[in-house]
Amino acid sequence: MIIPKKNRHEICKYLFQEGVLYAKKDYNLAKHPDIDVPNLQVIKLMQSFKSREYVRETFAWQHYYWYLTNDGIEYLRTFLNLPSEIVPATLKKSARPPARPFGSGPPGDRPRYSVLIEGRQDLRETDRDLAIGMGIVEVHAQGGLQESLVTRVVRHLNSNHLSGLTQV
Repeated sequence: MIIPKKNRHEICKYLFQEGVLYAKKDYNLAKHPDIDVPNLQVIKLMQSFKSREYVRETFAWQHYYWYLTNDGIEYLRTFLNLPSEIVPATLKKSARPPARPFGSGPPGDRPRYSVLIEGRQDLRETDRDLAIGMGIVEVHAQGGLQESLVTRVVRHLNSNHLSGLTQV
C-alpha cells in the first residue's frame, strides 16, 4: 500500500515518542484515535515494520498492539534524523522516589498486625485466618490504620472455628 510521506512521518514520529502503538482492527475507520491519519495506513505500515522486525506485534480483543524493538529504534532514528540522546518513552526511567530496600531497617522493625472485627477484641496474629470471610476487616499497623474488604473466602474453615463469630 502506498502511504503518503506526511502520514508515514506522523506515524513514525508517534511510534518513536511513545515506544508503543495500538490500533483497532477496523480497516474502514476514517482516523486513528491518537494520530491524524487513516487507521488502515497505521495497520499496514506496522505490518511492514513487523516483517522487517522493527516492531513486535500482539493481537487481543480486536486490537493490534505494537512494541518497538532495538532495530526499530535505530531505523526510526535515521528516518526521523534524531540524535542518539533522544529515546522512546518506554526506555525512559520513571521519576519514582527510591523505595526502601528489604532489610534496611533495624532488626525487629517489622510491623505487628492485629485484626478487629466490628468491635470485637483483638485477635492474635495467628487467628487472622479466622477473619477470612467476614465483612470489613481493619488491620492496625504501627504507623496507621488500613481498611480492606474481604470479598472471597480463600480457605475452607471449619464451622467450629467460626462459632461465636457472626458472618456478614
